[in-house]
Amino acid sequence: MNAPASHIEPAVQTLAPVIEASGLGLTFATNDGPVNALSSVDLAIGKGEFVSFIGPSGCGKTTFLRVIADLEQPTEGTILVNGMSPRAARQARAYGYVFQAAGLFPWRTIERNVALPLEIMGYPRREVDERIARTLALVNLTGFEKKFPWQLSGGMQQRASIARALAFDADLLLMDEPFGALDEIVRDHLNEQLLELWARTQKTICFVTHSIPEAVYLSTKIVVMSPRPGRVTDVIHSTLPRERPLDIRESPEFLSIAARVREGLRSGHGYED
Repeated sequence: MNAPASHIEPAVQTLAPVIEASGLGLTFATNDGPVNALSSVDLAIGKGEFVSFIGPSGCGKTTFLRVIADLEQPTEGTILVNGMSPRAARQARAYGYVFQAAGLFPWRTIERNVALPLEIMGYPRREVDERIARTLALVNLTGFEKKFPWQLSGGMQQRASIARALAFDADLLLMDEPFGALDEIVRDHLNEQLLELWARTQKTICFVTHSIPEAVYLSTKIVVMSPRPGRVTDVIHSTLPRERPLDIRESPEFLSIAARVREGLRSGHGYED
């Protein structure tokens, strides 16, 4: 039985900041004129938090992740990743990135796909093999090392993509709507597995989603964003317990948080649930 809502403590206490954004803005120059993707984003993400970003399409959720990863450069404000610039964090291999599509090379087996970043980084073969075994076990893919991506289901391919991002053991995991293309049953299962993975590894996770139930179920903190230019309109600290069976989604506490997220999206205009 879960404790009454008034006695539930937040799932994760905020520790040392992993990401600090202050006055962050990004404007793209295009042939049709400037496009303001992000504006005045102030946000701190603590070590070990699971933070979901939710908002309408085009609101800058993915752009913010790409700024963290040094794939886009802000035009205003500052951002630090582990106390350093995104470029320095990238060079220090401080994060793993999981994209919307698994992005596995079809001519490589699952183990060789997971090995790719390790090979690029020059790890010795013995350590590569050890890391492959460890990360595939983390995502419950032991026994599928010799399979090719086309021999696996979509959900298994995404788990392999997560294993690849975990292989070099970065403390920060960036996930850009990794389960959006999967059916609801598979998505629920992967949500459960991701929470278990987070509990075992204690990594800091930034997770983009369009699903209110997914954001509430997974997160210690939910960042609600407005339509372009993307601004942070609400930051919701979850009071759900750390142990979260799927049926917690029917609890009054869960529904209350989901209602606040939904209201934040509606007040930001332009989002259809």
